Amino acid sequence: MSVTKQVPLSSPWLDEREHELVGDVLRSGRLSLGPTIDRFEEAFAEVVEAPYAAAVSSGTAGLHLLCAAAGVGPGDEVVTSPYSFVASANCALYEGATPVFADIDRRTLNLDPTAVEAALSERTRAVVAVDIYGYPCELDELRRLCDGRGIALIQDACEALGARYRGRPVGSHGPSAVFAFYPNKQMTTGEGGIVTTHSEEEWRLVRSLRNQGRADSGGWLEHARLGFNYRMDDIRAAIGLAQLEKLDEILERRASAAARYVRLLAGIDGLELPCADDAEHERSWFVYVVVLPEDADREQVIGALDARGVQTARYLPCIHLQPYMRERHGFQEGLCPVAEELSARTLALPFHALLEDEDQAYVADSLRAALESV
Repeated sequence: MSVTKQVPLSSPWLDEREHELVGDVLRSGRLSLGPTIDRFEEAFAEVVEAPYAAAVSSGTAGLHLLCAAAGVGPGDEVVTSPYSFVASANCALYEGATPVFADIDRRTLNLDPTAVEAALSERTRAVVAVDIYGYPCELDELRRLCDGRGIALIQDACEALGARYRGRPVGSHGPSAVFAFYPNKQMTTGEGGIVTTHSEEEWRLVRSLRNQGRADSGGWLEHARLGFNYRMDDIRAAIGLAQLEKLDEILERRASAAARYVRLLAGIDGLELPCADDAEHERSWFVYVVVLPEDADREQVIGALDARGVQTARYLPCIHLQPYMRERHGFQEGLCPVAEELSARTLALPFHALLEDEDQAYVADSLRAALESV
């Protein structure tokens, strides 16, 4: 069967404004460590209501820097979610620590605070809490667990720009957070991320660590500490400024697309849709992930959708069952049963701010047909 229609999984929204601001940077000659970085950091901090922000080369880099700033090192443990992108655990490995995985809540797909408490030990130095698919984690409960034990709480908000917890933006509540700007995120800078913090001391440390350990008062070739080349350049910052200008519209379009999927996918037997917002949690829509019926063969469903030109992704494989995690740490099936069950059944559908109504209807019809045929 020849398929002419193609529905991509994701697509960034870029227009003339990004070209204009990037052109300004190119004409200025200040491609890195220039004023555009400062403007972007200040604008972003204002959006998430955090006093300090430091742009970095990726969300992964931001998580690593916060682990380093928290003093994570060999012999320490870092508790995190098994149902996330690998960076949520790799940030601990980079500093020689051991990742410890706590199971997730079946409804929200975020860390279950009860499981986190059971996973804490005398060696726990940090908890990396993920706002999976843009749904805010149980931040207050996790803060209570960490604050009383002197454990650093790092908020992996890489998928959650625009989300709100208890009426306030994610990033505004106190724990240091990391946001990411890969092209499939709510906003993009191509590659890039940003660390937000409520501590001036930590902000200054992160700024030094991202810039090869240079101190604010030192010269270009004077290094106060071991650091990393985790800077964002001014070209990416210019793209970020343009994206921030239309962020509200991006978020509105994504929310509208998510609501449309709810209507289109209603009535498909056994299909579970993302959990709805409640009084304390307001999702920012990163991806649209469904849980397939228990009796569905996911690989056959993916094949049927691919044959109709519909791109999908297996969101998300469990981190602890990745080959390098099995080989290095001996993790096996059964450690996090909720995450493992859902990981085998979840599927990301095409989703982005420019998704057309007719394409969504086509995706829904194709998914319905695929589930009926397998």
